[in-house]
Amino acid sequence: MSKKYFGTDGIRGRVGEYPITPDFMLKLGWAAGMAFRKMGACKVLVGKDTRISGYMFESALEAGLTSAGADVMLLGPMPTPAIAYLSRTFQAEAGIVISASHNPHDDNGIKFFSGKGTKLPDELELMIEELLDTPMTVVESSKIGKVSRINDASGRYIEFCKSSVPTGTSFSGLKIVIDCAHGATYKVAPSVFRELGAEVVVLSAQPNGLNINDNCGSTHMGQLQAAVLSEHADLGIAFDGDGDRVLMVDHTGAIVDGDELLYIIARDLHERGKLQGGVVGTLMSNLGLELALADLGIPFVRANVGDRYVIAELLERNWLVGGENSGHVVCFNHTTTGDAIIAALQVLMALKTRNEGLAQTRQALRKCPQVLINVRFGGGESPLEHPAVKEASARVTQAMAGRGRVLLRKSGTEPLVRVMVEGEDETQVRGYAEELAKLVTEVSA
Repeated sequence: MSKKYFGTDGIRGRVGEYPITPDFMLKLGWAAGMAFRKMGACKVLVGKDTRISGYMFESALEAGLTSAGADVMLLGPMPTPAIAYLSRTFQAEAGIVISASHNPHDDNGIKFFSGKGTKLPDELELMIEELLDTPMTVVESSKIGKVSRINDASGRYIEFCKSSVPTGTSFSGLKIVIDCAHGATYKVAPSVFRELGAEVVVLSAQPNGLNINDNCGSTHMGQLQAAVLSEHADLGIAFDGDGDRVLMVDHTGAIVDGDELLYIIARDLHERGKLQGGVVGTLMSNLGLELALADLGIPFVRANVGDRYVIAELLERNWLVGGENSGHVVCFNHTTTGDAIIAALQVLMALKTRNEGLAQTRQALRKCPQVLINVRFGGGESPLEHPAVKEASARVTQAMAGRGRVLLRKSGTEPLVRVMVEGEDETQVRGYAEELAKLVTEVSA
């Protein structure tokens, strides 16, 4: 069955536009509570990022959940992976995150975690959707759920993050600039790195409800690059608004993306004999990552774009490490979902083990030139099914003779076709990408 509300990463949209409205969130809380209660006694954790609409939706979800008889534990502003972790430690039936991740403040959304800290299974999401289409009821008064607040949530998560590096680890002598995107990491991230001995300069940690991801964080790296240079720091770390993506900046101000971070972590585990299998990337992962891992004898497979698919592939293969070039990095040897702080700590440990700086360590991966062009189309039949587009894509792939690749895919959130060409020669790659983008535009007209 196709889903009416749930996308690849929960439910997301513009605040005030259906379904991102208070009345829908009330009904969603009730439907989720009813679904979770079928598993017995029901305790649900609710956390959020720092956008202003989070207060409104938190209240609506709380009312819906309790009306279904679920007990609610409020965490306040916390990174998305913290809710996954705390759902496990509090033995809750589920965790709910109110967040639109790297989007601006006028978007919001809902993510669910199971009591094991993983994405909800499809059958449970479908059960919630079926309940959303039924009349809302309220349990008898004596069975209405209770609400409490977890006051030490931040401290618990900080200690969990620190436990992902060996006891006694110190980053003393390391100067780091951290950009918290005015988001959910603004309290916990600086504490984690300071408590492990690093000198920390903090950017974008004054959330006001409206400035989350606003010209800062992992989607806008300029201020972090400038700060690393002006502070003469060893490196910079950028988080997104909900703390599940991380990118870095080396001491020269150059951006280090998710593919490079994934390589650094995987190589370190491989050299220590702890990798367990291979690495999962996505259709958008740079060809250079695949080639660099192959040089080390590390298997590499591609999942569809989205951390949900990376995680599913890791579980299927019983592997530990995967991620996306956007900065979602999953380290199953430490946690159950993408966690930006934990991923950053694993990179720092790898640098410490090799006694190298980030600029030196990243050189082992030589990224291939990759050109991405977004082409808007007006709906109807997908341009990707047009015979001329299929023929051109096959011709370009053949012309690159195994030293490059073509990826044409529809966006999951917008009426766009993403045309991506990757290979060794940037001029050739750009020419092929522009040729294919022009053809997609013509057949879409």
